Amino acid sequence: MTASIALPARRPVLAEVLPETLTRSGVTIVLAAGLTALAAQVSVPVPGSPVPVTGQTFAVLLTAAALGPARGLAAQVLYLAAGLAGLPVFAGAGHGPGVVLGATGGYLAGFLVAALITGYGARRGADRSPARTLVLFAVASAVIYLIGTTWLCLDTGMSPSAGIAAGVTPFLPGDAVKALLAAGLLPGAWWLTGRGAGGGAGR
Repeated sequence: MTASIALPARRPVLAEVLPETLTRSGVTIVLAAGLTALAAQVSVPVPGSPVPVTGQTFAVLLTAAALGPARGLAAQVLYLAAGLAGLPVFAGAGHGPGVVLGATGGYLAGFLVAALITGYGARRGADRSPARTLVLFAVASAVIYLIGTTWLCLDTGMSPSAGIAAGVTPFLPGDAVKALLAAGLLPGAWWLTGRGAGGGAGR
């Protein structure tokens, strides 16, 4: 006798139910990377912390939900590659290996994992209701915090408590607002397509 665990059905993500002329893989990946770069320029310094408040997290998670895990991850890989190549795409128009390998580099690395988690959750329909979207964004954000703060502590020599104070606590209110905004935008977009929480077969 074998036991099995039933997983949610595989469902299309938003980019797969819109007209193909608007959602070709290469175009959407470039657009998602570009949106992340633009959101990074909305940067507010935090006193006592090397990590600024930016719009990056929102762009990373929103685009990953819309594109799915593969294209969501590809967009963030392209974003990091652009920054490493010298394009001013990081917060405050930063660029180069010094940013990726510096104190805030863990948050950039966290974007890759968070894009996979969010894209996978959306593939299983977690972006089709406000409550599930909030949970999905909370989990993905927690992963970014975990990787980013661990890296921050290792790079700067901060204690875990100091790392949390500098790399987590100042950002919780803003991330809560971003999650609430996404909880309205994503299910709302599905409602407009007519394939909301209960609709849309997998493919």
